[in-house]
Amino acid sequence: MKYEIVELEEKVVTGIKIKTTNQDGKAMQDIGMTWQKLFAGGIYDKIPNKVNSKTIGLYTEYEGDYTKPYKFIAGTEVSQKVKSEEIESSIIPKGKYAKFVIIGDVQNSVGQAWQEIWNMNLKRKYSCDFEEYQNNSEDMQNQEIHIYIALED
Repeated sequence: MKYEIVELEEKVVTGIKIKTTNQDGKAMQDIGMTWQKLFAGGIYDKIPNKVNSKTIGLYTEYEGDYTKPYKFIAGTEVSQKVKSEEIESSIIPKGKYAKFVIIGDVQNSVGQAWQEIWNMNLKRKYSCDFEEYQNNSEDMQNQEIHIYIALED
């Protein structure tokens, strides 16, 4: 799977946070439910200070590698931190990331990409990884998704 190394500036992401794990398919269930709650619950529309119309799936606060628990935020980039009963913000740190570009179904293609990433020999930082959905198509089977993996310097 091809990727490029990029330097990113700090980003602030606001959305719904959940703690999950990749064990026994739990993350698939939890993450799907979190995205559903974000949109079906009308929470996305209430997030102030959006930078653009892209959505972000953020993986952070790892308790080890990808086999250990972590926090997931379904949200969007904002210009400043926000906290309320429903939403909270987290920082994507400035730094070096491996950038993968995926075109396809928002669930299956992304899941398959993660399976391949887990098997790659990347010097992962396990600080913060994220999916950035470009939302440039109405066709959910043909989306452009960028996956960023934090790398050690």
